[in-house]
Amino acid sequence: TKVLSSGVLGREDRKKLVPTRWSITATDDILGKAMINEIKDYPVINEYRVYSNTYLDNHFEILLLPRKWEYEQFEAWAPNTLWTLAMEKPAINYEYEGYHGRSNYAEQEGGGYYAARFGVLEAIAKLRKQACAVVFREIYEGYIMPVGVWEVRENVRKAMASEPYKYNTLNEALNSISKRLKIPMNEYLTRTRILRQRRLEDFLNV
Repeated sequence: TKVLSSGVLGREDRKKLVPTRWSITATDDILGKAMINEIKDYPVINEYRVYSNTYLDNHFEILLLPRKWEYEQFEAWAPNTLWTLAMEKPAINYEYEGYHGRSNYAEQEGGGYYAARFGVLEAIAKLRKQACAVVFREIYEGYIMPVGVWEVRENVRKAMASEPYKYNTLNEALNSISKRLKIPMNEYLTRTRILRQRRLEDFLNV
């Protein structure tokens, strides 16, 4: 990241210093894309896996589905945080990318999107498996000071290092996740693309 932020790369007439946070996000994105290409050569997992962790009033639920790589992430801010003082209801941001990736920057979630995706991919690559991933991130009232995307990356890493809950069907996995989220699952299901792609194997153990 020091090389990227220092402005030593690229054409001479276009070199410039950039904020460190930009270079961190660029690194997460570059390494993430490399791991996406890697995991596409691995077999798909054969069950639904759920990973969970809470740190600094940020709660993560990470769902791996037995499908080829896709990724979506919800970032839900509770009312009365530093960023949602005027809101009475949670603010839910959403980002998605398909099997072939995305061509635009994740404007809704910024660096947190790439940091979380990196943490998920890192764990999947270590398993030498392929999976579809859905990340639920809820940020609660106690998160009053921004600490940077390292919190997201390390929170996800800690979740992915834990023993997962394992399920045979999507419904079982979602029921488990909903018990640990403060926002009703229906708020997410109205926004999702991946979880709408329901297939026979999502309901039956086949």
